[in-house]
Amino acid sequence: MPLSIPNLVTWLRILLIPLIVGVYYLPEEWLSYPAQNVVATSIFVFAAVTDWLDGYLARVLNQMSAFGAFLDPVADKLVVVAALIVLLKLGRVDMVVGLIIIGREIAISALREWMARVGQSKSVAVAFIGKVKTAGQMIAIPMLLYDGVLFGVIDCQWLGTILINVAAVLTVVSMLYYMRQAMPHASG
Repeated sequence: MPLSIPNLVTWLRILLIPLIVGVYYLPEEWLSYPAQNVVATSIFVFAAVTDWLDGYLARVLNQMSAFGAFLDPVADKLVVVAALIVLLKLGRVDMVVGLIIIGREIAISALREWMARVGQSKSVAVAFIGKVKTAGQMIAIPMLLYDGVLFGVIDCQWLGTILINVAAVLTVVSMLYYMRQAMPHASG
């Protein structure tokens, strides 16, 4: 059911990616430096909300589908990777952190595909550590995009940097967890 309401919300999340990136390519007379951060942050937060919304709608409308189950994590990864690349270009994320997070997403996606082929996809189902890692990223990335002081109190660059570094550590831990789960099936 590629055109169900939940899947359309997921497609919207994918369509938001060029907007997050494009904000930083607009001429300064259209959108100045601090406004770029606010707009990019707002788009990213909206995309994160659509991640919750598509799952909610799929359950409430009883429109869960195999295609939606495939597309949703792809959209999530694309949004995170695009935002990380923007943050790398802006010098707000360390290259090693970006490589760890992006590399893990590629490796785990490949691992899940392989495990599905050998009929063991449940052995690498999303675990709690993966959810904590995702939560850390989804809080850190908008803070780093915003790159200012929020409510006159929260230094988003400082706190975002701490959170993205914690997320990078959790990324490695979760990757090792998923690989350990897959090892008993490696002979297949």
